Amino acid sequence: MILCPATRGRAHHWVSQAPDGTRLEFKQPKRSLDQNSMMWSLLTQVAAQKEHCGRRYTTDQWKVIFLHALGREVQFIPSLDSATFIPWGHSSSDLSKEEMSQLIEFIFSWGAQNGVRFEEREEVA
Repeated sequence: MILCPATRGRAHHWVSQAPDGTRLEFKQPKRSLDQNSMMWSLLTQVAAQKEHCGRRYTTDQWKVIFLHALGREVQFIPSLDSATFIPWGHSSSDLSKEEMSQLIEFIFSWGAQNGVRFEEREEVA
């Protein structure tokens, strides 16, 4: 990623003005709304067409499956009544544009290998 001088200047300013002990985190640009729409469209198509381990899954469940396959941290924690487990760490809202592109490409690739017929593909930035 190439940073322009103005972006570097802002970052330098934030660092120089931060109080002692402050933690700063710099991340790549967040995923776009177009990417998010594409991801949900693909997940909807996968959920409508495929089973996994003999059962159907929701789009949210497929999202967790694909995020896990790409190495994103997914944990399962016990519910308050200890009767079930709840997935944790499966949010896609914090993905960078690059990470979201990787997820979308992975879904396309997996779908092609598993007989998913996707609607006309539009390029997403």
